[in-house]
Amino acid sequence: MAAVAGRIYPAVRIEIDSERVADFARAIGADPSGGVPPTYAAVYALGATAPQLFGDQDAAIDYARLLHAEQEFEWQRHPRAGETVTSVGRVASDTSRRGMRFVTLETETTDAAGAPVCRSRTLFVIRS
Repeated sequence: MAAVAGRIYPAVRIEIDSERVADFARAIGADPSGGVPPTYAAVYALGATAPQLFGDQDAAIDYARLLHAEQEFEWQRHPRAGETVTSVGRVASDTSRRGMRFVTLETETTDAAGAPVCRSRTLFVIRS
């Protein structure tokens, strides 16, 4: 397994679908008419880019030993239903210590004009 720190994955465009947003809002107990819930970033940011990391053979993520340790989001603004956003994932770090591997994935999400919408940072721990 080679460390993949610094690797940037291809951009992923996602339409913020109003029906999916409403379903998501109901699932978390939010008002579906209240707009896009902040936690929907797990769909358009992390959910869009993490599969690229997991499918990267060089990254060699062992799912049987994978823990999702931390996740944080920072918004410039929340997207609107019907808007298309673009997310780009980058492996910010990939280190090993004490028999565990720590992989941090950062995602930058922008709107159609290229203006920042959201930044996410997720730490995955892979036990040995």
